[in-house]
Amino acid sequence: MEKFLSFDEIKKSLENKQTDCTAIVNYYLNNIKTKAHLNAFVEVYTESALQQAANVDQKINSGNAGRLAGMVIGIKDVLCYKGHESNASSKILEGFESQFTATAVQRLLDEDAIIIGSLNCDEFGMGSSNENSVHGKVLNAADESRVPGGSSGGSAVAVQANLCTVSLGTDTGGSVRQPAAFTGLVGIKPTYSRVSRWGLIAYASSFDTIGVFSRNVPDNALVMEIMAGSDDFDSTVSKKPVPHYSELLHFDKRVKVAYLKESIESPALQPEIKENTLAVLERLKNEGHQVDEVNFPLLKYVLPTYYILTTAEASSNLSRFDGVKYGYRTPNAHNLESMYKLTRSEGFGDEVKRRIMLGTFVLSASYYDAYFTKAQKVRRLIKEFTEDLLNKYDYIIMPTTPSTAFKFGEHSNDPVAMYLEDLFTVQASVSGVPALSIPNGLDKNGLPIGLQIMANSFKEAELYAFANYLTMSNNK
Repeated sequence: MEKFLSFDEIKKSLENKQTDCTAIVNYYLNNIKTKAHLNAFVEVYTESALQQAANVDQKINSGNAGRLAGMVIGIKDVLCYKGHESNASSKILEGFESQFTATAVQRLLDEDAIIIGSLNCDEFGMGSSNENSVHGKVLNAADESRVPGGSSGGSAVAVQANLCTVSLGTDTGGSVRQPAAFTGLVGIKPTYSRVSRWGLIAYASSFDTIGVFSRNVPDNALVMEIMAGSDDFDSTVSKKPVPHYSELLHFDKRVKVAYLKESIESPALQPEIKENTLAVLERLKNEGHQVDEVNFPLLKYVLPTYYILTTAEASSNLSRFDGVKYGYRTPNAHNLESMYKLTRSEGFGDEVKRRIMLGTFVLSASYYDAYFTKAQKVRRLIKEFTEDLLNKYDYIIMPTTPSTAFKFGEHSNDPVAMYLEDLFTVQASVSGVPALSIPNGLDKNGLPIGLQIMANSFKEAELYAFANYLTMSNNK
């Protein structure tokens, strides 16, 4: 069978009767088996995926198939899918079977997408390298000695290695955009509240978003268009109407673009990433767009603010995993107190424990005002500064990551160095605005470089159109 690299190719093959959904699923299942050593999948839904494919084939033959008929999707192991395990790549949710399906996943199913399996990730979405999973690390298909990024590393590699058409990840502080950059993909973090979080196992509730990995912008836009929108199960989701992103990709206007001086001049920035970012900005200038350097004096406060607030929310959210209700329970307890302590000590990994302890500390009575309250105030300043900038400019462009994919173990013993990998992605997360990473060339080792574009809240349509324009220009 031919190598499918876009949904458009799949649709044409289906329309021309060159293939059917069952053959497409078998094609991906064979790829998954061949590339099992990459460790992208936690579980492959062979039986249910083939059954779905047969059902969709019947719908195609009768002329009433949905818009995603033929699209094969992998979902990050923090999204619930009824009748299948969801364990957030953590021992503490060992054996837990979802009792319902996440709204975002259900909307794709309703349009006849086929879910092929759950994808490996950093435990509870906490990490930047996919080294924190109970299922082991995921390998970057571009160089198997290097990380794929995190926490949605499995989701990124599944698309990178052609194990599914698109995949779903989650982005709390860069967990879609950073792996997308490391694997040469398009990855979006939508506006906070654009997509329902119902059925997403929470890490930090005021930051968590569900995003999409794809090889191109049109596939990404189509999936986001179908997932987004109001949901009676989620009181925090926006009720704003969802534009037809996939039909609004034409771009033919002059725009105003800002880039942050502090990001380009960061000592942490790899020279080739700086060079490729500046090349894009120069090209935009030459094409008649307004490109201005702006100062972002709050950049050094973004990471501390993010980690104070997210660890506090994680401490609260993860208190529900105690061995009483579901998931793992220690066999070594001798009373109630030891059951709680041992279950959590044995069930959570080191990074999750670290963040729970940090969060518990900043929420403690003695330090609540000094850390948590102050961080909330700084978050407001960062949000206002970013929104003010995006009211003056159409887009902000910056590198997605300070470096290309690093080697396994390189930052494992230095949490601060690992956290610095999120340096350029957390601004959009703290501000709640949409941001998207697109491929922007390769470094001297042949590793992908990412370019990040930010737009104002609920401007995903404009973001996709501009990103599509840039990707097409990059490919010329």
